[in-house]
Amino acid sequence: MPSDSWPGRNWSPDRPDILTLLRESPIEAVELLPSGSNYVFAVRLEGGTAGTGIGIYKPRKGEAPLWDYPSGTLYRREAAAYLVSEMLGWQIVPPTVVREGPHGIGTVQLFIEHDPHANFFTFRDELIEPLQRIAAFDVLVNNGDRKGGHCLLGIDGRVWGIDHGLTFHVHDKLRTVIWDYAGEPLPDAIVADLERFRLCLERDGEVLARLGKLIARDEIGALQRRLEKLLKERRYPQPGFRRAVPWPPV
Repeated sequence: MPSDSWPGRNWSPDRPDILTLLRESPIEAVELLPSGSNYVFAVRLEGGTAGTGIGIYKPRKGEAPLWDYPSGTLYRREAAAYLVSEMLGWQIVPPTVVREGPHGIGTVQLFIEHDPHANFFTFRDELIEPLQRIAAFDVLVNNGDRKGGHCLLGIDGRVWGIDHGLTFHVHDKLRTVIWDYAGEPLPDAIVADLERFRLCLERDGEVLARLGKLIARDEIGALQRRLEKLLKERRYPQPGFRRAVPWPPV
């Protein structure tokens, strides 16, 4: 459950105005972060009476071309992953918005203060329930790059998932280090949340419209098919192809 107060110095992910702060606060400073093939920046956001916040800015212009994902779409996939996480009620993905920045359109995601020495491999045996949700989430969004370091242990004890640019492909791209539950039944609570999400997609045109601004129509269809398959089988899948684990794994 979300904590009543965030114990860190950055803005709390639980603030009711957090999306407005991320979307509208002026960007006062930008720092390039060590990353993979894409450009990623830490930005300082001036939130007026809310004080200063730190976000992670991923501009479209900084995305390296990929052979299997349409160019210039990774930032929108990051935002779509946040939307799905929120619709499920799982709060896996930190608050994320699409906005203009110093290098053009992209996403700004709230920086989550976390233990820099912790990752999936250090807490996989203790924090099973949140990791089961992340594992189911990755199947649903078809995450092609779930490394151990993409699981953060927030300073309030919550587990967060980051780096969701390689998601929502129409073909099976699931590549993850979290195969601990392969073949096991989905927990009842996860099934119940997935069923509510299915109803949301069926009945809430606004949600589909918001998704439609972020991912393509055939990708939404593939998302719905993965959801139906999860609800039919009610089990975590087995590794489906040769390269089922990302490299490097952390």
